[in-house]
Amino acid sequence: MTDHHAVNSFAVGRCDKPACLIGRAIAVFSRIPDSLIALIGRFSVAAIFWKSGQTKVQDFAIDIVAGEFTIGWPRLSDSVVDLFRDEYRLPLIPPEWAAVMAAFAEHVFPVLLLIGLATRFSALALLVMTLVIQIFVYPDAYPTHGVWMTVLLFLVARGGGAVSLDHWLGRCLSGKCA
Repeated sequence: MTDHHAVNSFAVGRCDKPACLIGRAIAVFSRIPDSLIALIGRFSVAAIFWKSGQTKVQDFAIDIVAGEFTIGWPRLSDSVVDLFRDEYRLPLIPPEWAAVMAAFAEHVFPVLLLIGLATRFSALALLVMTLVIQIFVYPDAYPTHGVWMTVLLFLVARGGGAVSLDHWLGRCLSGKCA
């Protein structure tokens, strides 16, 4: 059987050889839309950073899965500056500033990612944050950070997908808003 015949068999639905079955599986997998990957990636990375941000603040807690809701004016946790001074020890940035910047970033950018607004910018900001964590704080955590960076790079390159405010705003700005 020639490769041409295998392709024709695939096209008409007869598929009994391993190469043909693999080709069929690849064809099915290639139909997974980037928008689905972006949506799952946005939700997953947003959850990681949001949960980290929640450990840095008091009087403000939102965890839909656990059913925890405390809506107050957020303030830094009592121990978070010590964490940045003693464990994280970022160069060039005072721990007081780093704690505020991290808490802010870990709350704002995940929300933007979740709703798909300024997705590329938000993903880029969290990518830079991940690189700082990887290089200066937890250099041995490269397997975890590599996964985060892969998802964030996908979002920087492809955007938030069809299920995002970015997509909707883009359509509206081009006159196709429904």
